[in-house]
Amino acid sequence: MRSAADFFGRDATPLYGKRLWLLDMDGTIYEENRLFDGVLAFLRIVRERAGDYMFITNNSSKSVKDYVRKVSSMGIPADEGDFFTSTQATAMYLRRHSQDGLVYVQGTESMVRELNSLGIRTVQAFDSRISAVVLGFDTELTSGKLRTTCECLTRLDVPFIATNPDAVCPVSFGFVPDCGSIAGMIQNATGRKPLFIGKPAPEMLLCAMESRGMDRERTVFVGDRLYTDIAAAKNAMVDSVLVLTGETKEDDLAASAVQPGYVFSDIQSLGNVFIKNGGG
Repeated sequence: MRSAADFFGRDATPLYGKRLWLLDMDGTIYEENRLFDGVLAFLRIVRERAGDYMFITNNSSKSVKDYVRKVSSMGIPADEGDFFTSTQATAMYLRRHSQDGLVYVQGTESMVRELNSLGIRTVQAFDSRISAVVLGFDTELTSGKLRTTCECLTRLDVPFIATNPDAVCPVSFGFVPDCGSIAGMIQNATGRKPLFIGKPAPEMLLCAMESRGMDRERTVFVGDRLYTDIAAAKNAMVDSVLVLTGETKEDDLAASAVQPGYVFSDIQSLGNVFIKNGGG
């Protein structure tokens, strides 16, 4: 077996022992509707090596059902059990903290349907009975929604929860504001700072490992952001791989206190490590 090296020449042979690959989505396996080269081959290699994969995403704009449809259209074999989203994590948080009243949601229709299916009673208008305000990555955002969110947070003393802290989401021409940036805009208007639920908190990764019956030593997380993906892996105490196809670029690494275990230019180069060493 030839030695395996990452982008910086570090020994990557410990990755041969990983059996559960937790994968970020935006910027890691695709950009909007364009699947990155080598993703299908990499997923096939994981399964051929008696491994498994799950998709862990902070992007709350789509429900799990919508994600299944999206990746299936790209040729990725997946079902609902292969995903864990920040919307699901937010619903878990609401239930654990007895937020069983009405929840005002600033999010997409798909996100609202997902919360409803998980037992959360939602409204999209001001109501004095609201027990929490939830903010998601709203790709259907309007000024009317922003006004209602600000009204709820100004008039009601209720928890303010956001699905994820991501500042931007990668798209075909660059980036657009994600939930973290929208939260900053609302904070500037209301003085209210949200509690962020998704990565870098470790719960999504821990729930994924539990669902697959896998331990930390045989699990690795692959993502494109240092402050969410790689930080979440560190908080969950699992190994991490950074790919340079999304928000983080090579120059960002030198300035960051959060460092990945391994760095690859993309999923294809990660998969090539296994192919070159007889793994696929």
